[in-house]
Amino acid sequence: MDPVAGTAEHRGPLEVRARAPGKIILAGEHAVVHGSAAVAAAIDLYTNSSLLLRPTGPGEGGGAGSGAVELDLRDSGLTFSWPCSRLRGALGEEISANPGAPAPCSPDQLAAIARLLQDQEIPEAKIWLSAGLSAFLFLYASILGCRPGKAVVSSDLPMGAGLGSSAAFCVSMSGALLTAAGAVSVGARRGAEGWEVLEKGALELVNQWAFQGEKIIHGKPSGIDNSVSTFGKMIKFKKGELTNLESWNPVKMLITDTRVGRNTKALVAGVSERASRHPDAMASVFHAVNSISEELSSIVELAAEDEIAITSKEDKLAELMEMNQGLLQCMGVSHSSIETVLRTTLKYSLVSKLTGAGGGGCVLTLIPTLSANTVLEKVTTELESHGYRCFKVEVGGRGLQVFRG
Repeated sequence: MDPVAGTAEHRGPLEVRARAPGKIILAGEHAVVHGSAAVAAAIDLYTNSSLLLRPTGPGEGGGAGSGAVELDLRDSGLTFSWPCSRLRGALGEEISANPGAPAPCSPDQLAAIARLLQDQEIPEAKIWLSAGLSAFLFLYASILGCRPGKAVVSSDLPMGAGLGSSAAFCVSMSGALLTAAGAVSVGARRGAEGWEVLEKGALELVNQWAFQGEKIIHGKPSGIDNSVSTFGKMIKFKKGELTNLESWNPVKMLITDTRVGRNTKALVAGVSERASRHPDAMASVFHAVNSISEELSSIVELAAEDEIAITSKEDKLAELMEMNQGLLQCMGVSHSSIETVLRTTLKYSLVSKLTGAGGGGCVLTLIPTLSANTVLEKVTTELESHGYRCFKVEVGGRGLQVFRG
């Protein structure tokens, strides 16, 4: 049953907005595959999804496009549209709306969605969009059925840079769809800008749907990215178990996107091959990374109440980041672009480490609370002179939020 189209009282337009943050890995990337702990955190760069449901009901044909499901990707300037009759014909037997019961996309469903994408003109240079469009159609049809509507997506996050852009897309879209379907309830907390936080059970439902979208995009994701994007704050994960961490002091980072693409699967495989060639040495490396992640988890949960305590806490975090970066170099996942960022920030007595897969991608630089703005301006200018992009972020903030218009 279509949970929204089936409600007679809801025939007018309904608009819902949702935003979900990106993520960084503070410690433990690569080693986590080999049993070590890792720590991930939300950042205040968001993907925004807005959803406008078209009027339905007898005699309400609506205006142009009202009989279609539309997707407007603002950042790429691309729009896509599927007539509802076409969706019903292609997916009617394959997907029925059941927002309360997240289920994976079956091979038959994926094949039906692939046929729908054949109608669209996807630029050759953006062929990677197919996976994201497939996730969108699956989530939309599974949660809302073939109800006409328009989704608009924009993002602060660079694509494919290891900052969880696909997870933020799946989480924000799932949040908007489930809110529009009336399948989730909003909590009592409303921010100054009108953004609302969902109840814990509602967030868990969003997370489960977002994970199904991530599986369409990535095949076998860990579930870490969508969990951080949904729940926010910081998460320690080890051997499949997630532990929420409470950070009592704001942590600020400079994220440098080297704009160097990388092959995550090849980098992960390279670490495994090195571990098979040097089992004892690499076991020691992974053990050391585990110790760093565990200690970092303990430090972020400490409340520092004065400048001396805050400086001491940040000094320890910087040392752990520096050690972790050295161990990532031991694993063979650094890159000349990453080393350029490390050298540049070190000139200003700032500590950096790669985040995510390495081999390019993004680098984190800890910004001490007491550091002068002029230092940050100088290091940013120098990094940007290499063609890199820089983002100043706060780490460990809120996860998914919704806004009902």
